[in-house]
Amino acid sequence: MGNSNYIVILGAGESGVGAAMLAQKQGYDVFVSDAGKIAEKYKQELMRLEIHFEEEQHSEEKILAASEIVKSPGIPDKADIIKKLLAKGTPVISEIEFAARYTNAKMICITGSNGKSTTSLLTYHILKNQGLNVGLAGNIGKSFAAQVASENFDYYVLELSSFMLDNMYSFKADIAVLLNITPDHLDRYEYNMENYRNSKFRIIQNQTEDSIFIYCADDTETMTGLQQHSIKAKAYPFSIEKKIENGACLENNNIYIHLQNTQPFIMSIKDLALQGKHNIYNSMASGIVAKVLELRNESIRESMGDFRNIEHRLEHVAKISGIDFINDSKATNVNSTWYALESMPSKVVLILGGVDKGNDYSMLKDLVKNKVKSIVCLGKDNKRIHDAFEDDVEVIVNTTTAQEAVQIAYHLAQKGDTVLLSPACASFDLFKNYEDRGDQFKQAVKEL
Repeated sequence: MGNSNYIVILGAGESGVGAAMLAQKQGYDVFVSDAGKIAEKYKQELMRLEIHFEEEQHSEEKILAASEIVKSPGIPDKADIIKKLLAKGTPVISEIEFAARYTNAKMICITGSNGKSTTSLLTYHILKNQGLNVGLAGNIGKSFAAQVASENFDYYVLELSSFMLDNMYSFKADIAVLLNITPDHLDRYEYNMENYRNSKFRIIQNQTEDSIFIYCADDTETMTGLQQHSIKAKAYPFSIEKKIENGACLENNNIYIHLQNTQPFIMSIKDLALQGKHNIYNSMASGIVAKVLELRNESIRESMGDFRNIEHRLEHVAKISGIDFINDSKATNVNSTWYALESMPSKVVLILGGVDKGNDYSMLKDLVKNKVKSIVCLGKDNKRIHDAFEDDVEVIVNTTTAQEAVQIAYHLAQKGDTVLLSPACASFDLFKNYEDRGDQFKQAVKEL
């Protein structure tokens, strides 16, 4: 199995460099290899720590000699080097799996096709406000391994993607949250929904009777998965469609969380900082975590009322003449836009477009048919959007500046409508990045 103290990190992004730092601190002989170019700030960090690395290549001999591999979630199992490692029997694990060995902190793990960033941030906000010593990591923020190497938190809120879960084996979530399972990334799962669903359900592996599993009782794929997996943990469902005895539900527009032996938590959905149906789910999930940790109702209510979501993600900008303007510039792929539309009331004027990475717009067709009255394209080349939706909406207009897009959308919308910027595309044909696009959109709305 090669030298048992020699570890190779594949991928030198946030998670890879964090894993390298921690491995070095734990006394491993570390080598970092990236098939692409390494970003300057990560290169500087590796040089400062005197960790050996290579970029724009994978030296097979060096990699295959490792006793263990920590791989970035972005590298698929289909990659040549991974196939060779697996054939050799070398363990290939994720940064999360590796880092968890070196901390005794309680793990609060959140996964789901949609809403996991928001729910992770909200949960972190609630815990931090109540004074818990808590870190935020995973698919979001600073590398988990880097924090394990340099901080001493009692709790971690970890946002976990299915790719991370795929390379986690002995990791155990003390509290696992599964928000929903909708078709996403199916290219990595042989286009088989069951493979993807099983991947999400890895979040409960190694859980015991003293663990907690929180899930959405309204999500069909989750409910199917529940029948196929045995749940050892204490399970708390949440639902907005039915009454739940032990978990969270909606009654007369109030979120109602009731766990055995605790004071029930009640909060009007009108008081939530996060509005929209999907956010009721996100707030319920975070609320159950807080109740499991026995935080005070007052404190939970306050945090749920003053939370500010990530900028450019379904961010409410203004209401003008009865029209809501929403900035979802962070939606750089079709799946994010699907999610944004799914959470909207009907009568949307949708601003779409930008740099299209071979998007398949067909998954948006039904939602566009049912909810979108007109589309405003904001991009240099909008032909594929016209082709995809010309039969589904009455009007499709081309624009090339945020200001023009906002003005036209404002004229197309009527009182009670929503103007939604959710482009499903990257932004660099007309803007510096998605933040710049979102900022220009917000500026244009303020000038109406």
